[in-house]
Order: sequence, then C-alpha cells, then structure tokens
Amino acid sequence: MILHVQNSEFQLNIGLEEQSDILDIPKNYLANGGNFWVALNEDGEVIGSIGLQKLWQDFYILKKFFIYKEYRGKTFSEGLFNEVVLYAKHHGIKTIILDTPSIATRSHRFYEKKGFERISEHDLPVRYDYPDRNSLLYRLTLRD
Repeated sequence: MILHVQNSEFQLNIGLEEQSDILDIPKNYLANGGNFWVALNEDGEVIGSIGLQKLWQDFYILKKFFIYKEYRGKTFSEGLFNEVVLYAKHHGIKTIILDTPSIATRSHRFYEKKGFERISEHDLPVRYDYPDRNSLLYRLTLRD
C-alpha cells in the first residue's frame, strides 16, 4: 500500500532501500517508544497507514501517513492522525516533526490545519535521513 501510493499515485520513485524501516515495524517503531497504525476498510483490507518513530529524547517523527486515493477525504485520515495525537499525549511526547514531498499540497493543507508549522532544515531539533523529494519540513508542538 505504501509503495503504491508513493510511486503509482505520486510518482516519487521511492524504493524499499530508502525506507527499510517498513520491513521491520516492531524494531523500527515499537521498540523505542513509537507506534504504527493501519486503517482497514469494511472488508478488512489495509487502506491506510501512519507511524510515529522516536528520533531523540522527546522528539518524534510522523512517518508513512498514506491513504489510498479512493479513501482520502473521508474519516480515515482524521482517525489515523487522531490516534497518533492521543498516543503522543498519553506518552508525554511534546514535539512531532515530519517531511513531506513538495508536490503533496493536499497533505500540506491537512498538516497545517492540524497545527503543524512549516520549518527549515536548520530548525530541525535533530537531523535524520529521509528520501528528499524537494521535501517540506513541519513541526507540531503538542500542548496538554
């Protein structure tokens, strides 16, 4: 699902070698305090995903937030995102950052509506690797 959305829908040409984290979710997300969620349709098929990965201390990165095109604009995106925020608040996470391709303008609007602020690479609290597709960077500061 992730590769399909990235490459068939957005033509980002991102392979597994640039995102091997999705091959071992327990090790790359769950083991250090993050989490990973999927959305299922009425037939039990995965139609969306979102991950929260610990970067450093209380800085986390939102990753792999994808929904099949035919399910976007429905409650799936809201539901997945709300799960991340609830989890983050419950675990005392204060800052979430993310990178998103510059062509994903609909995603930008979603993140901005949710309180994410666009930042520069110099504003990142910690450096991390991401497949750069003219990516924009965002930060969300969670409040109690």
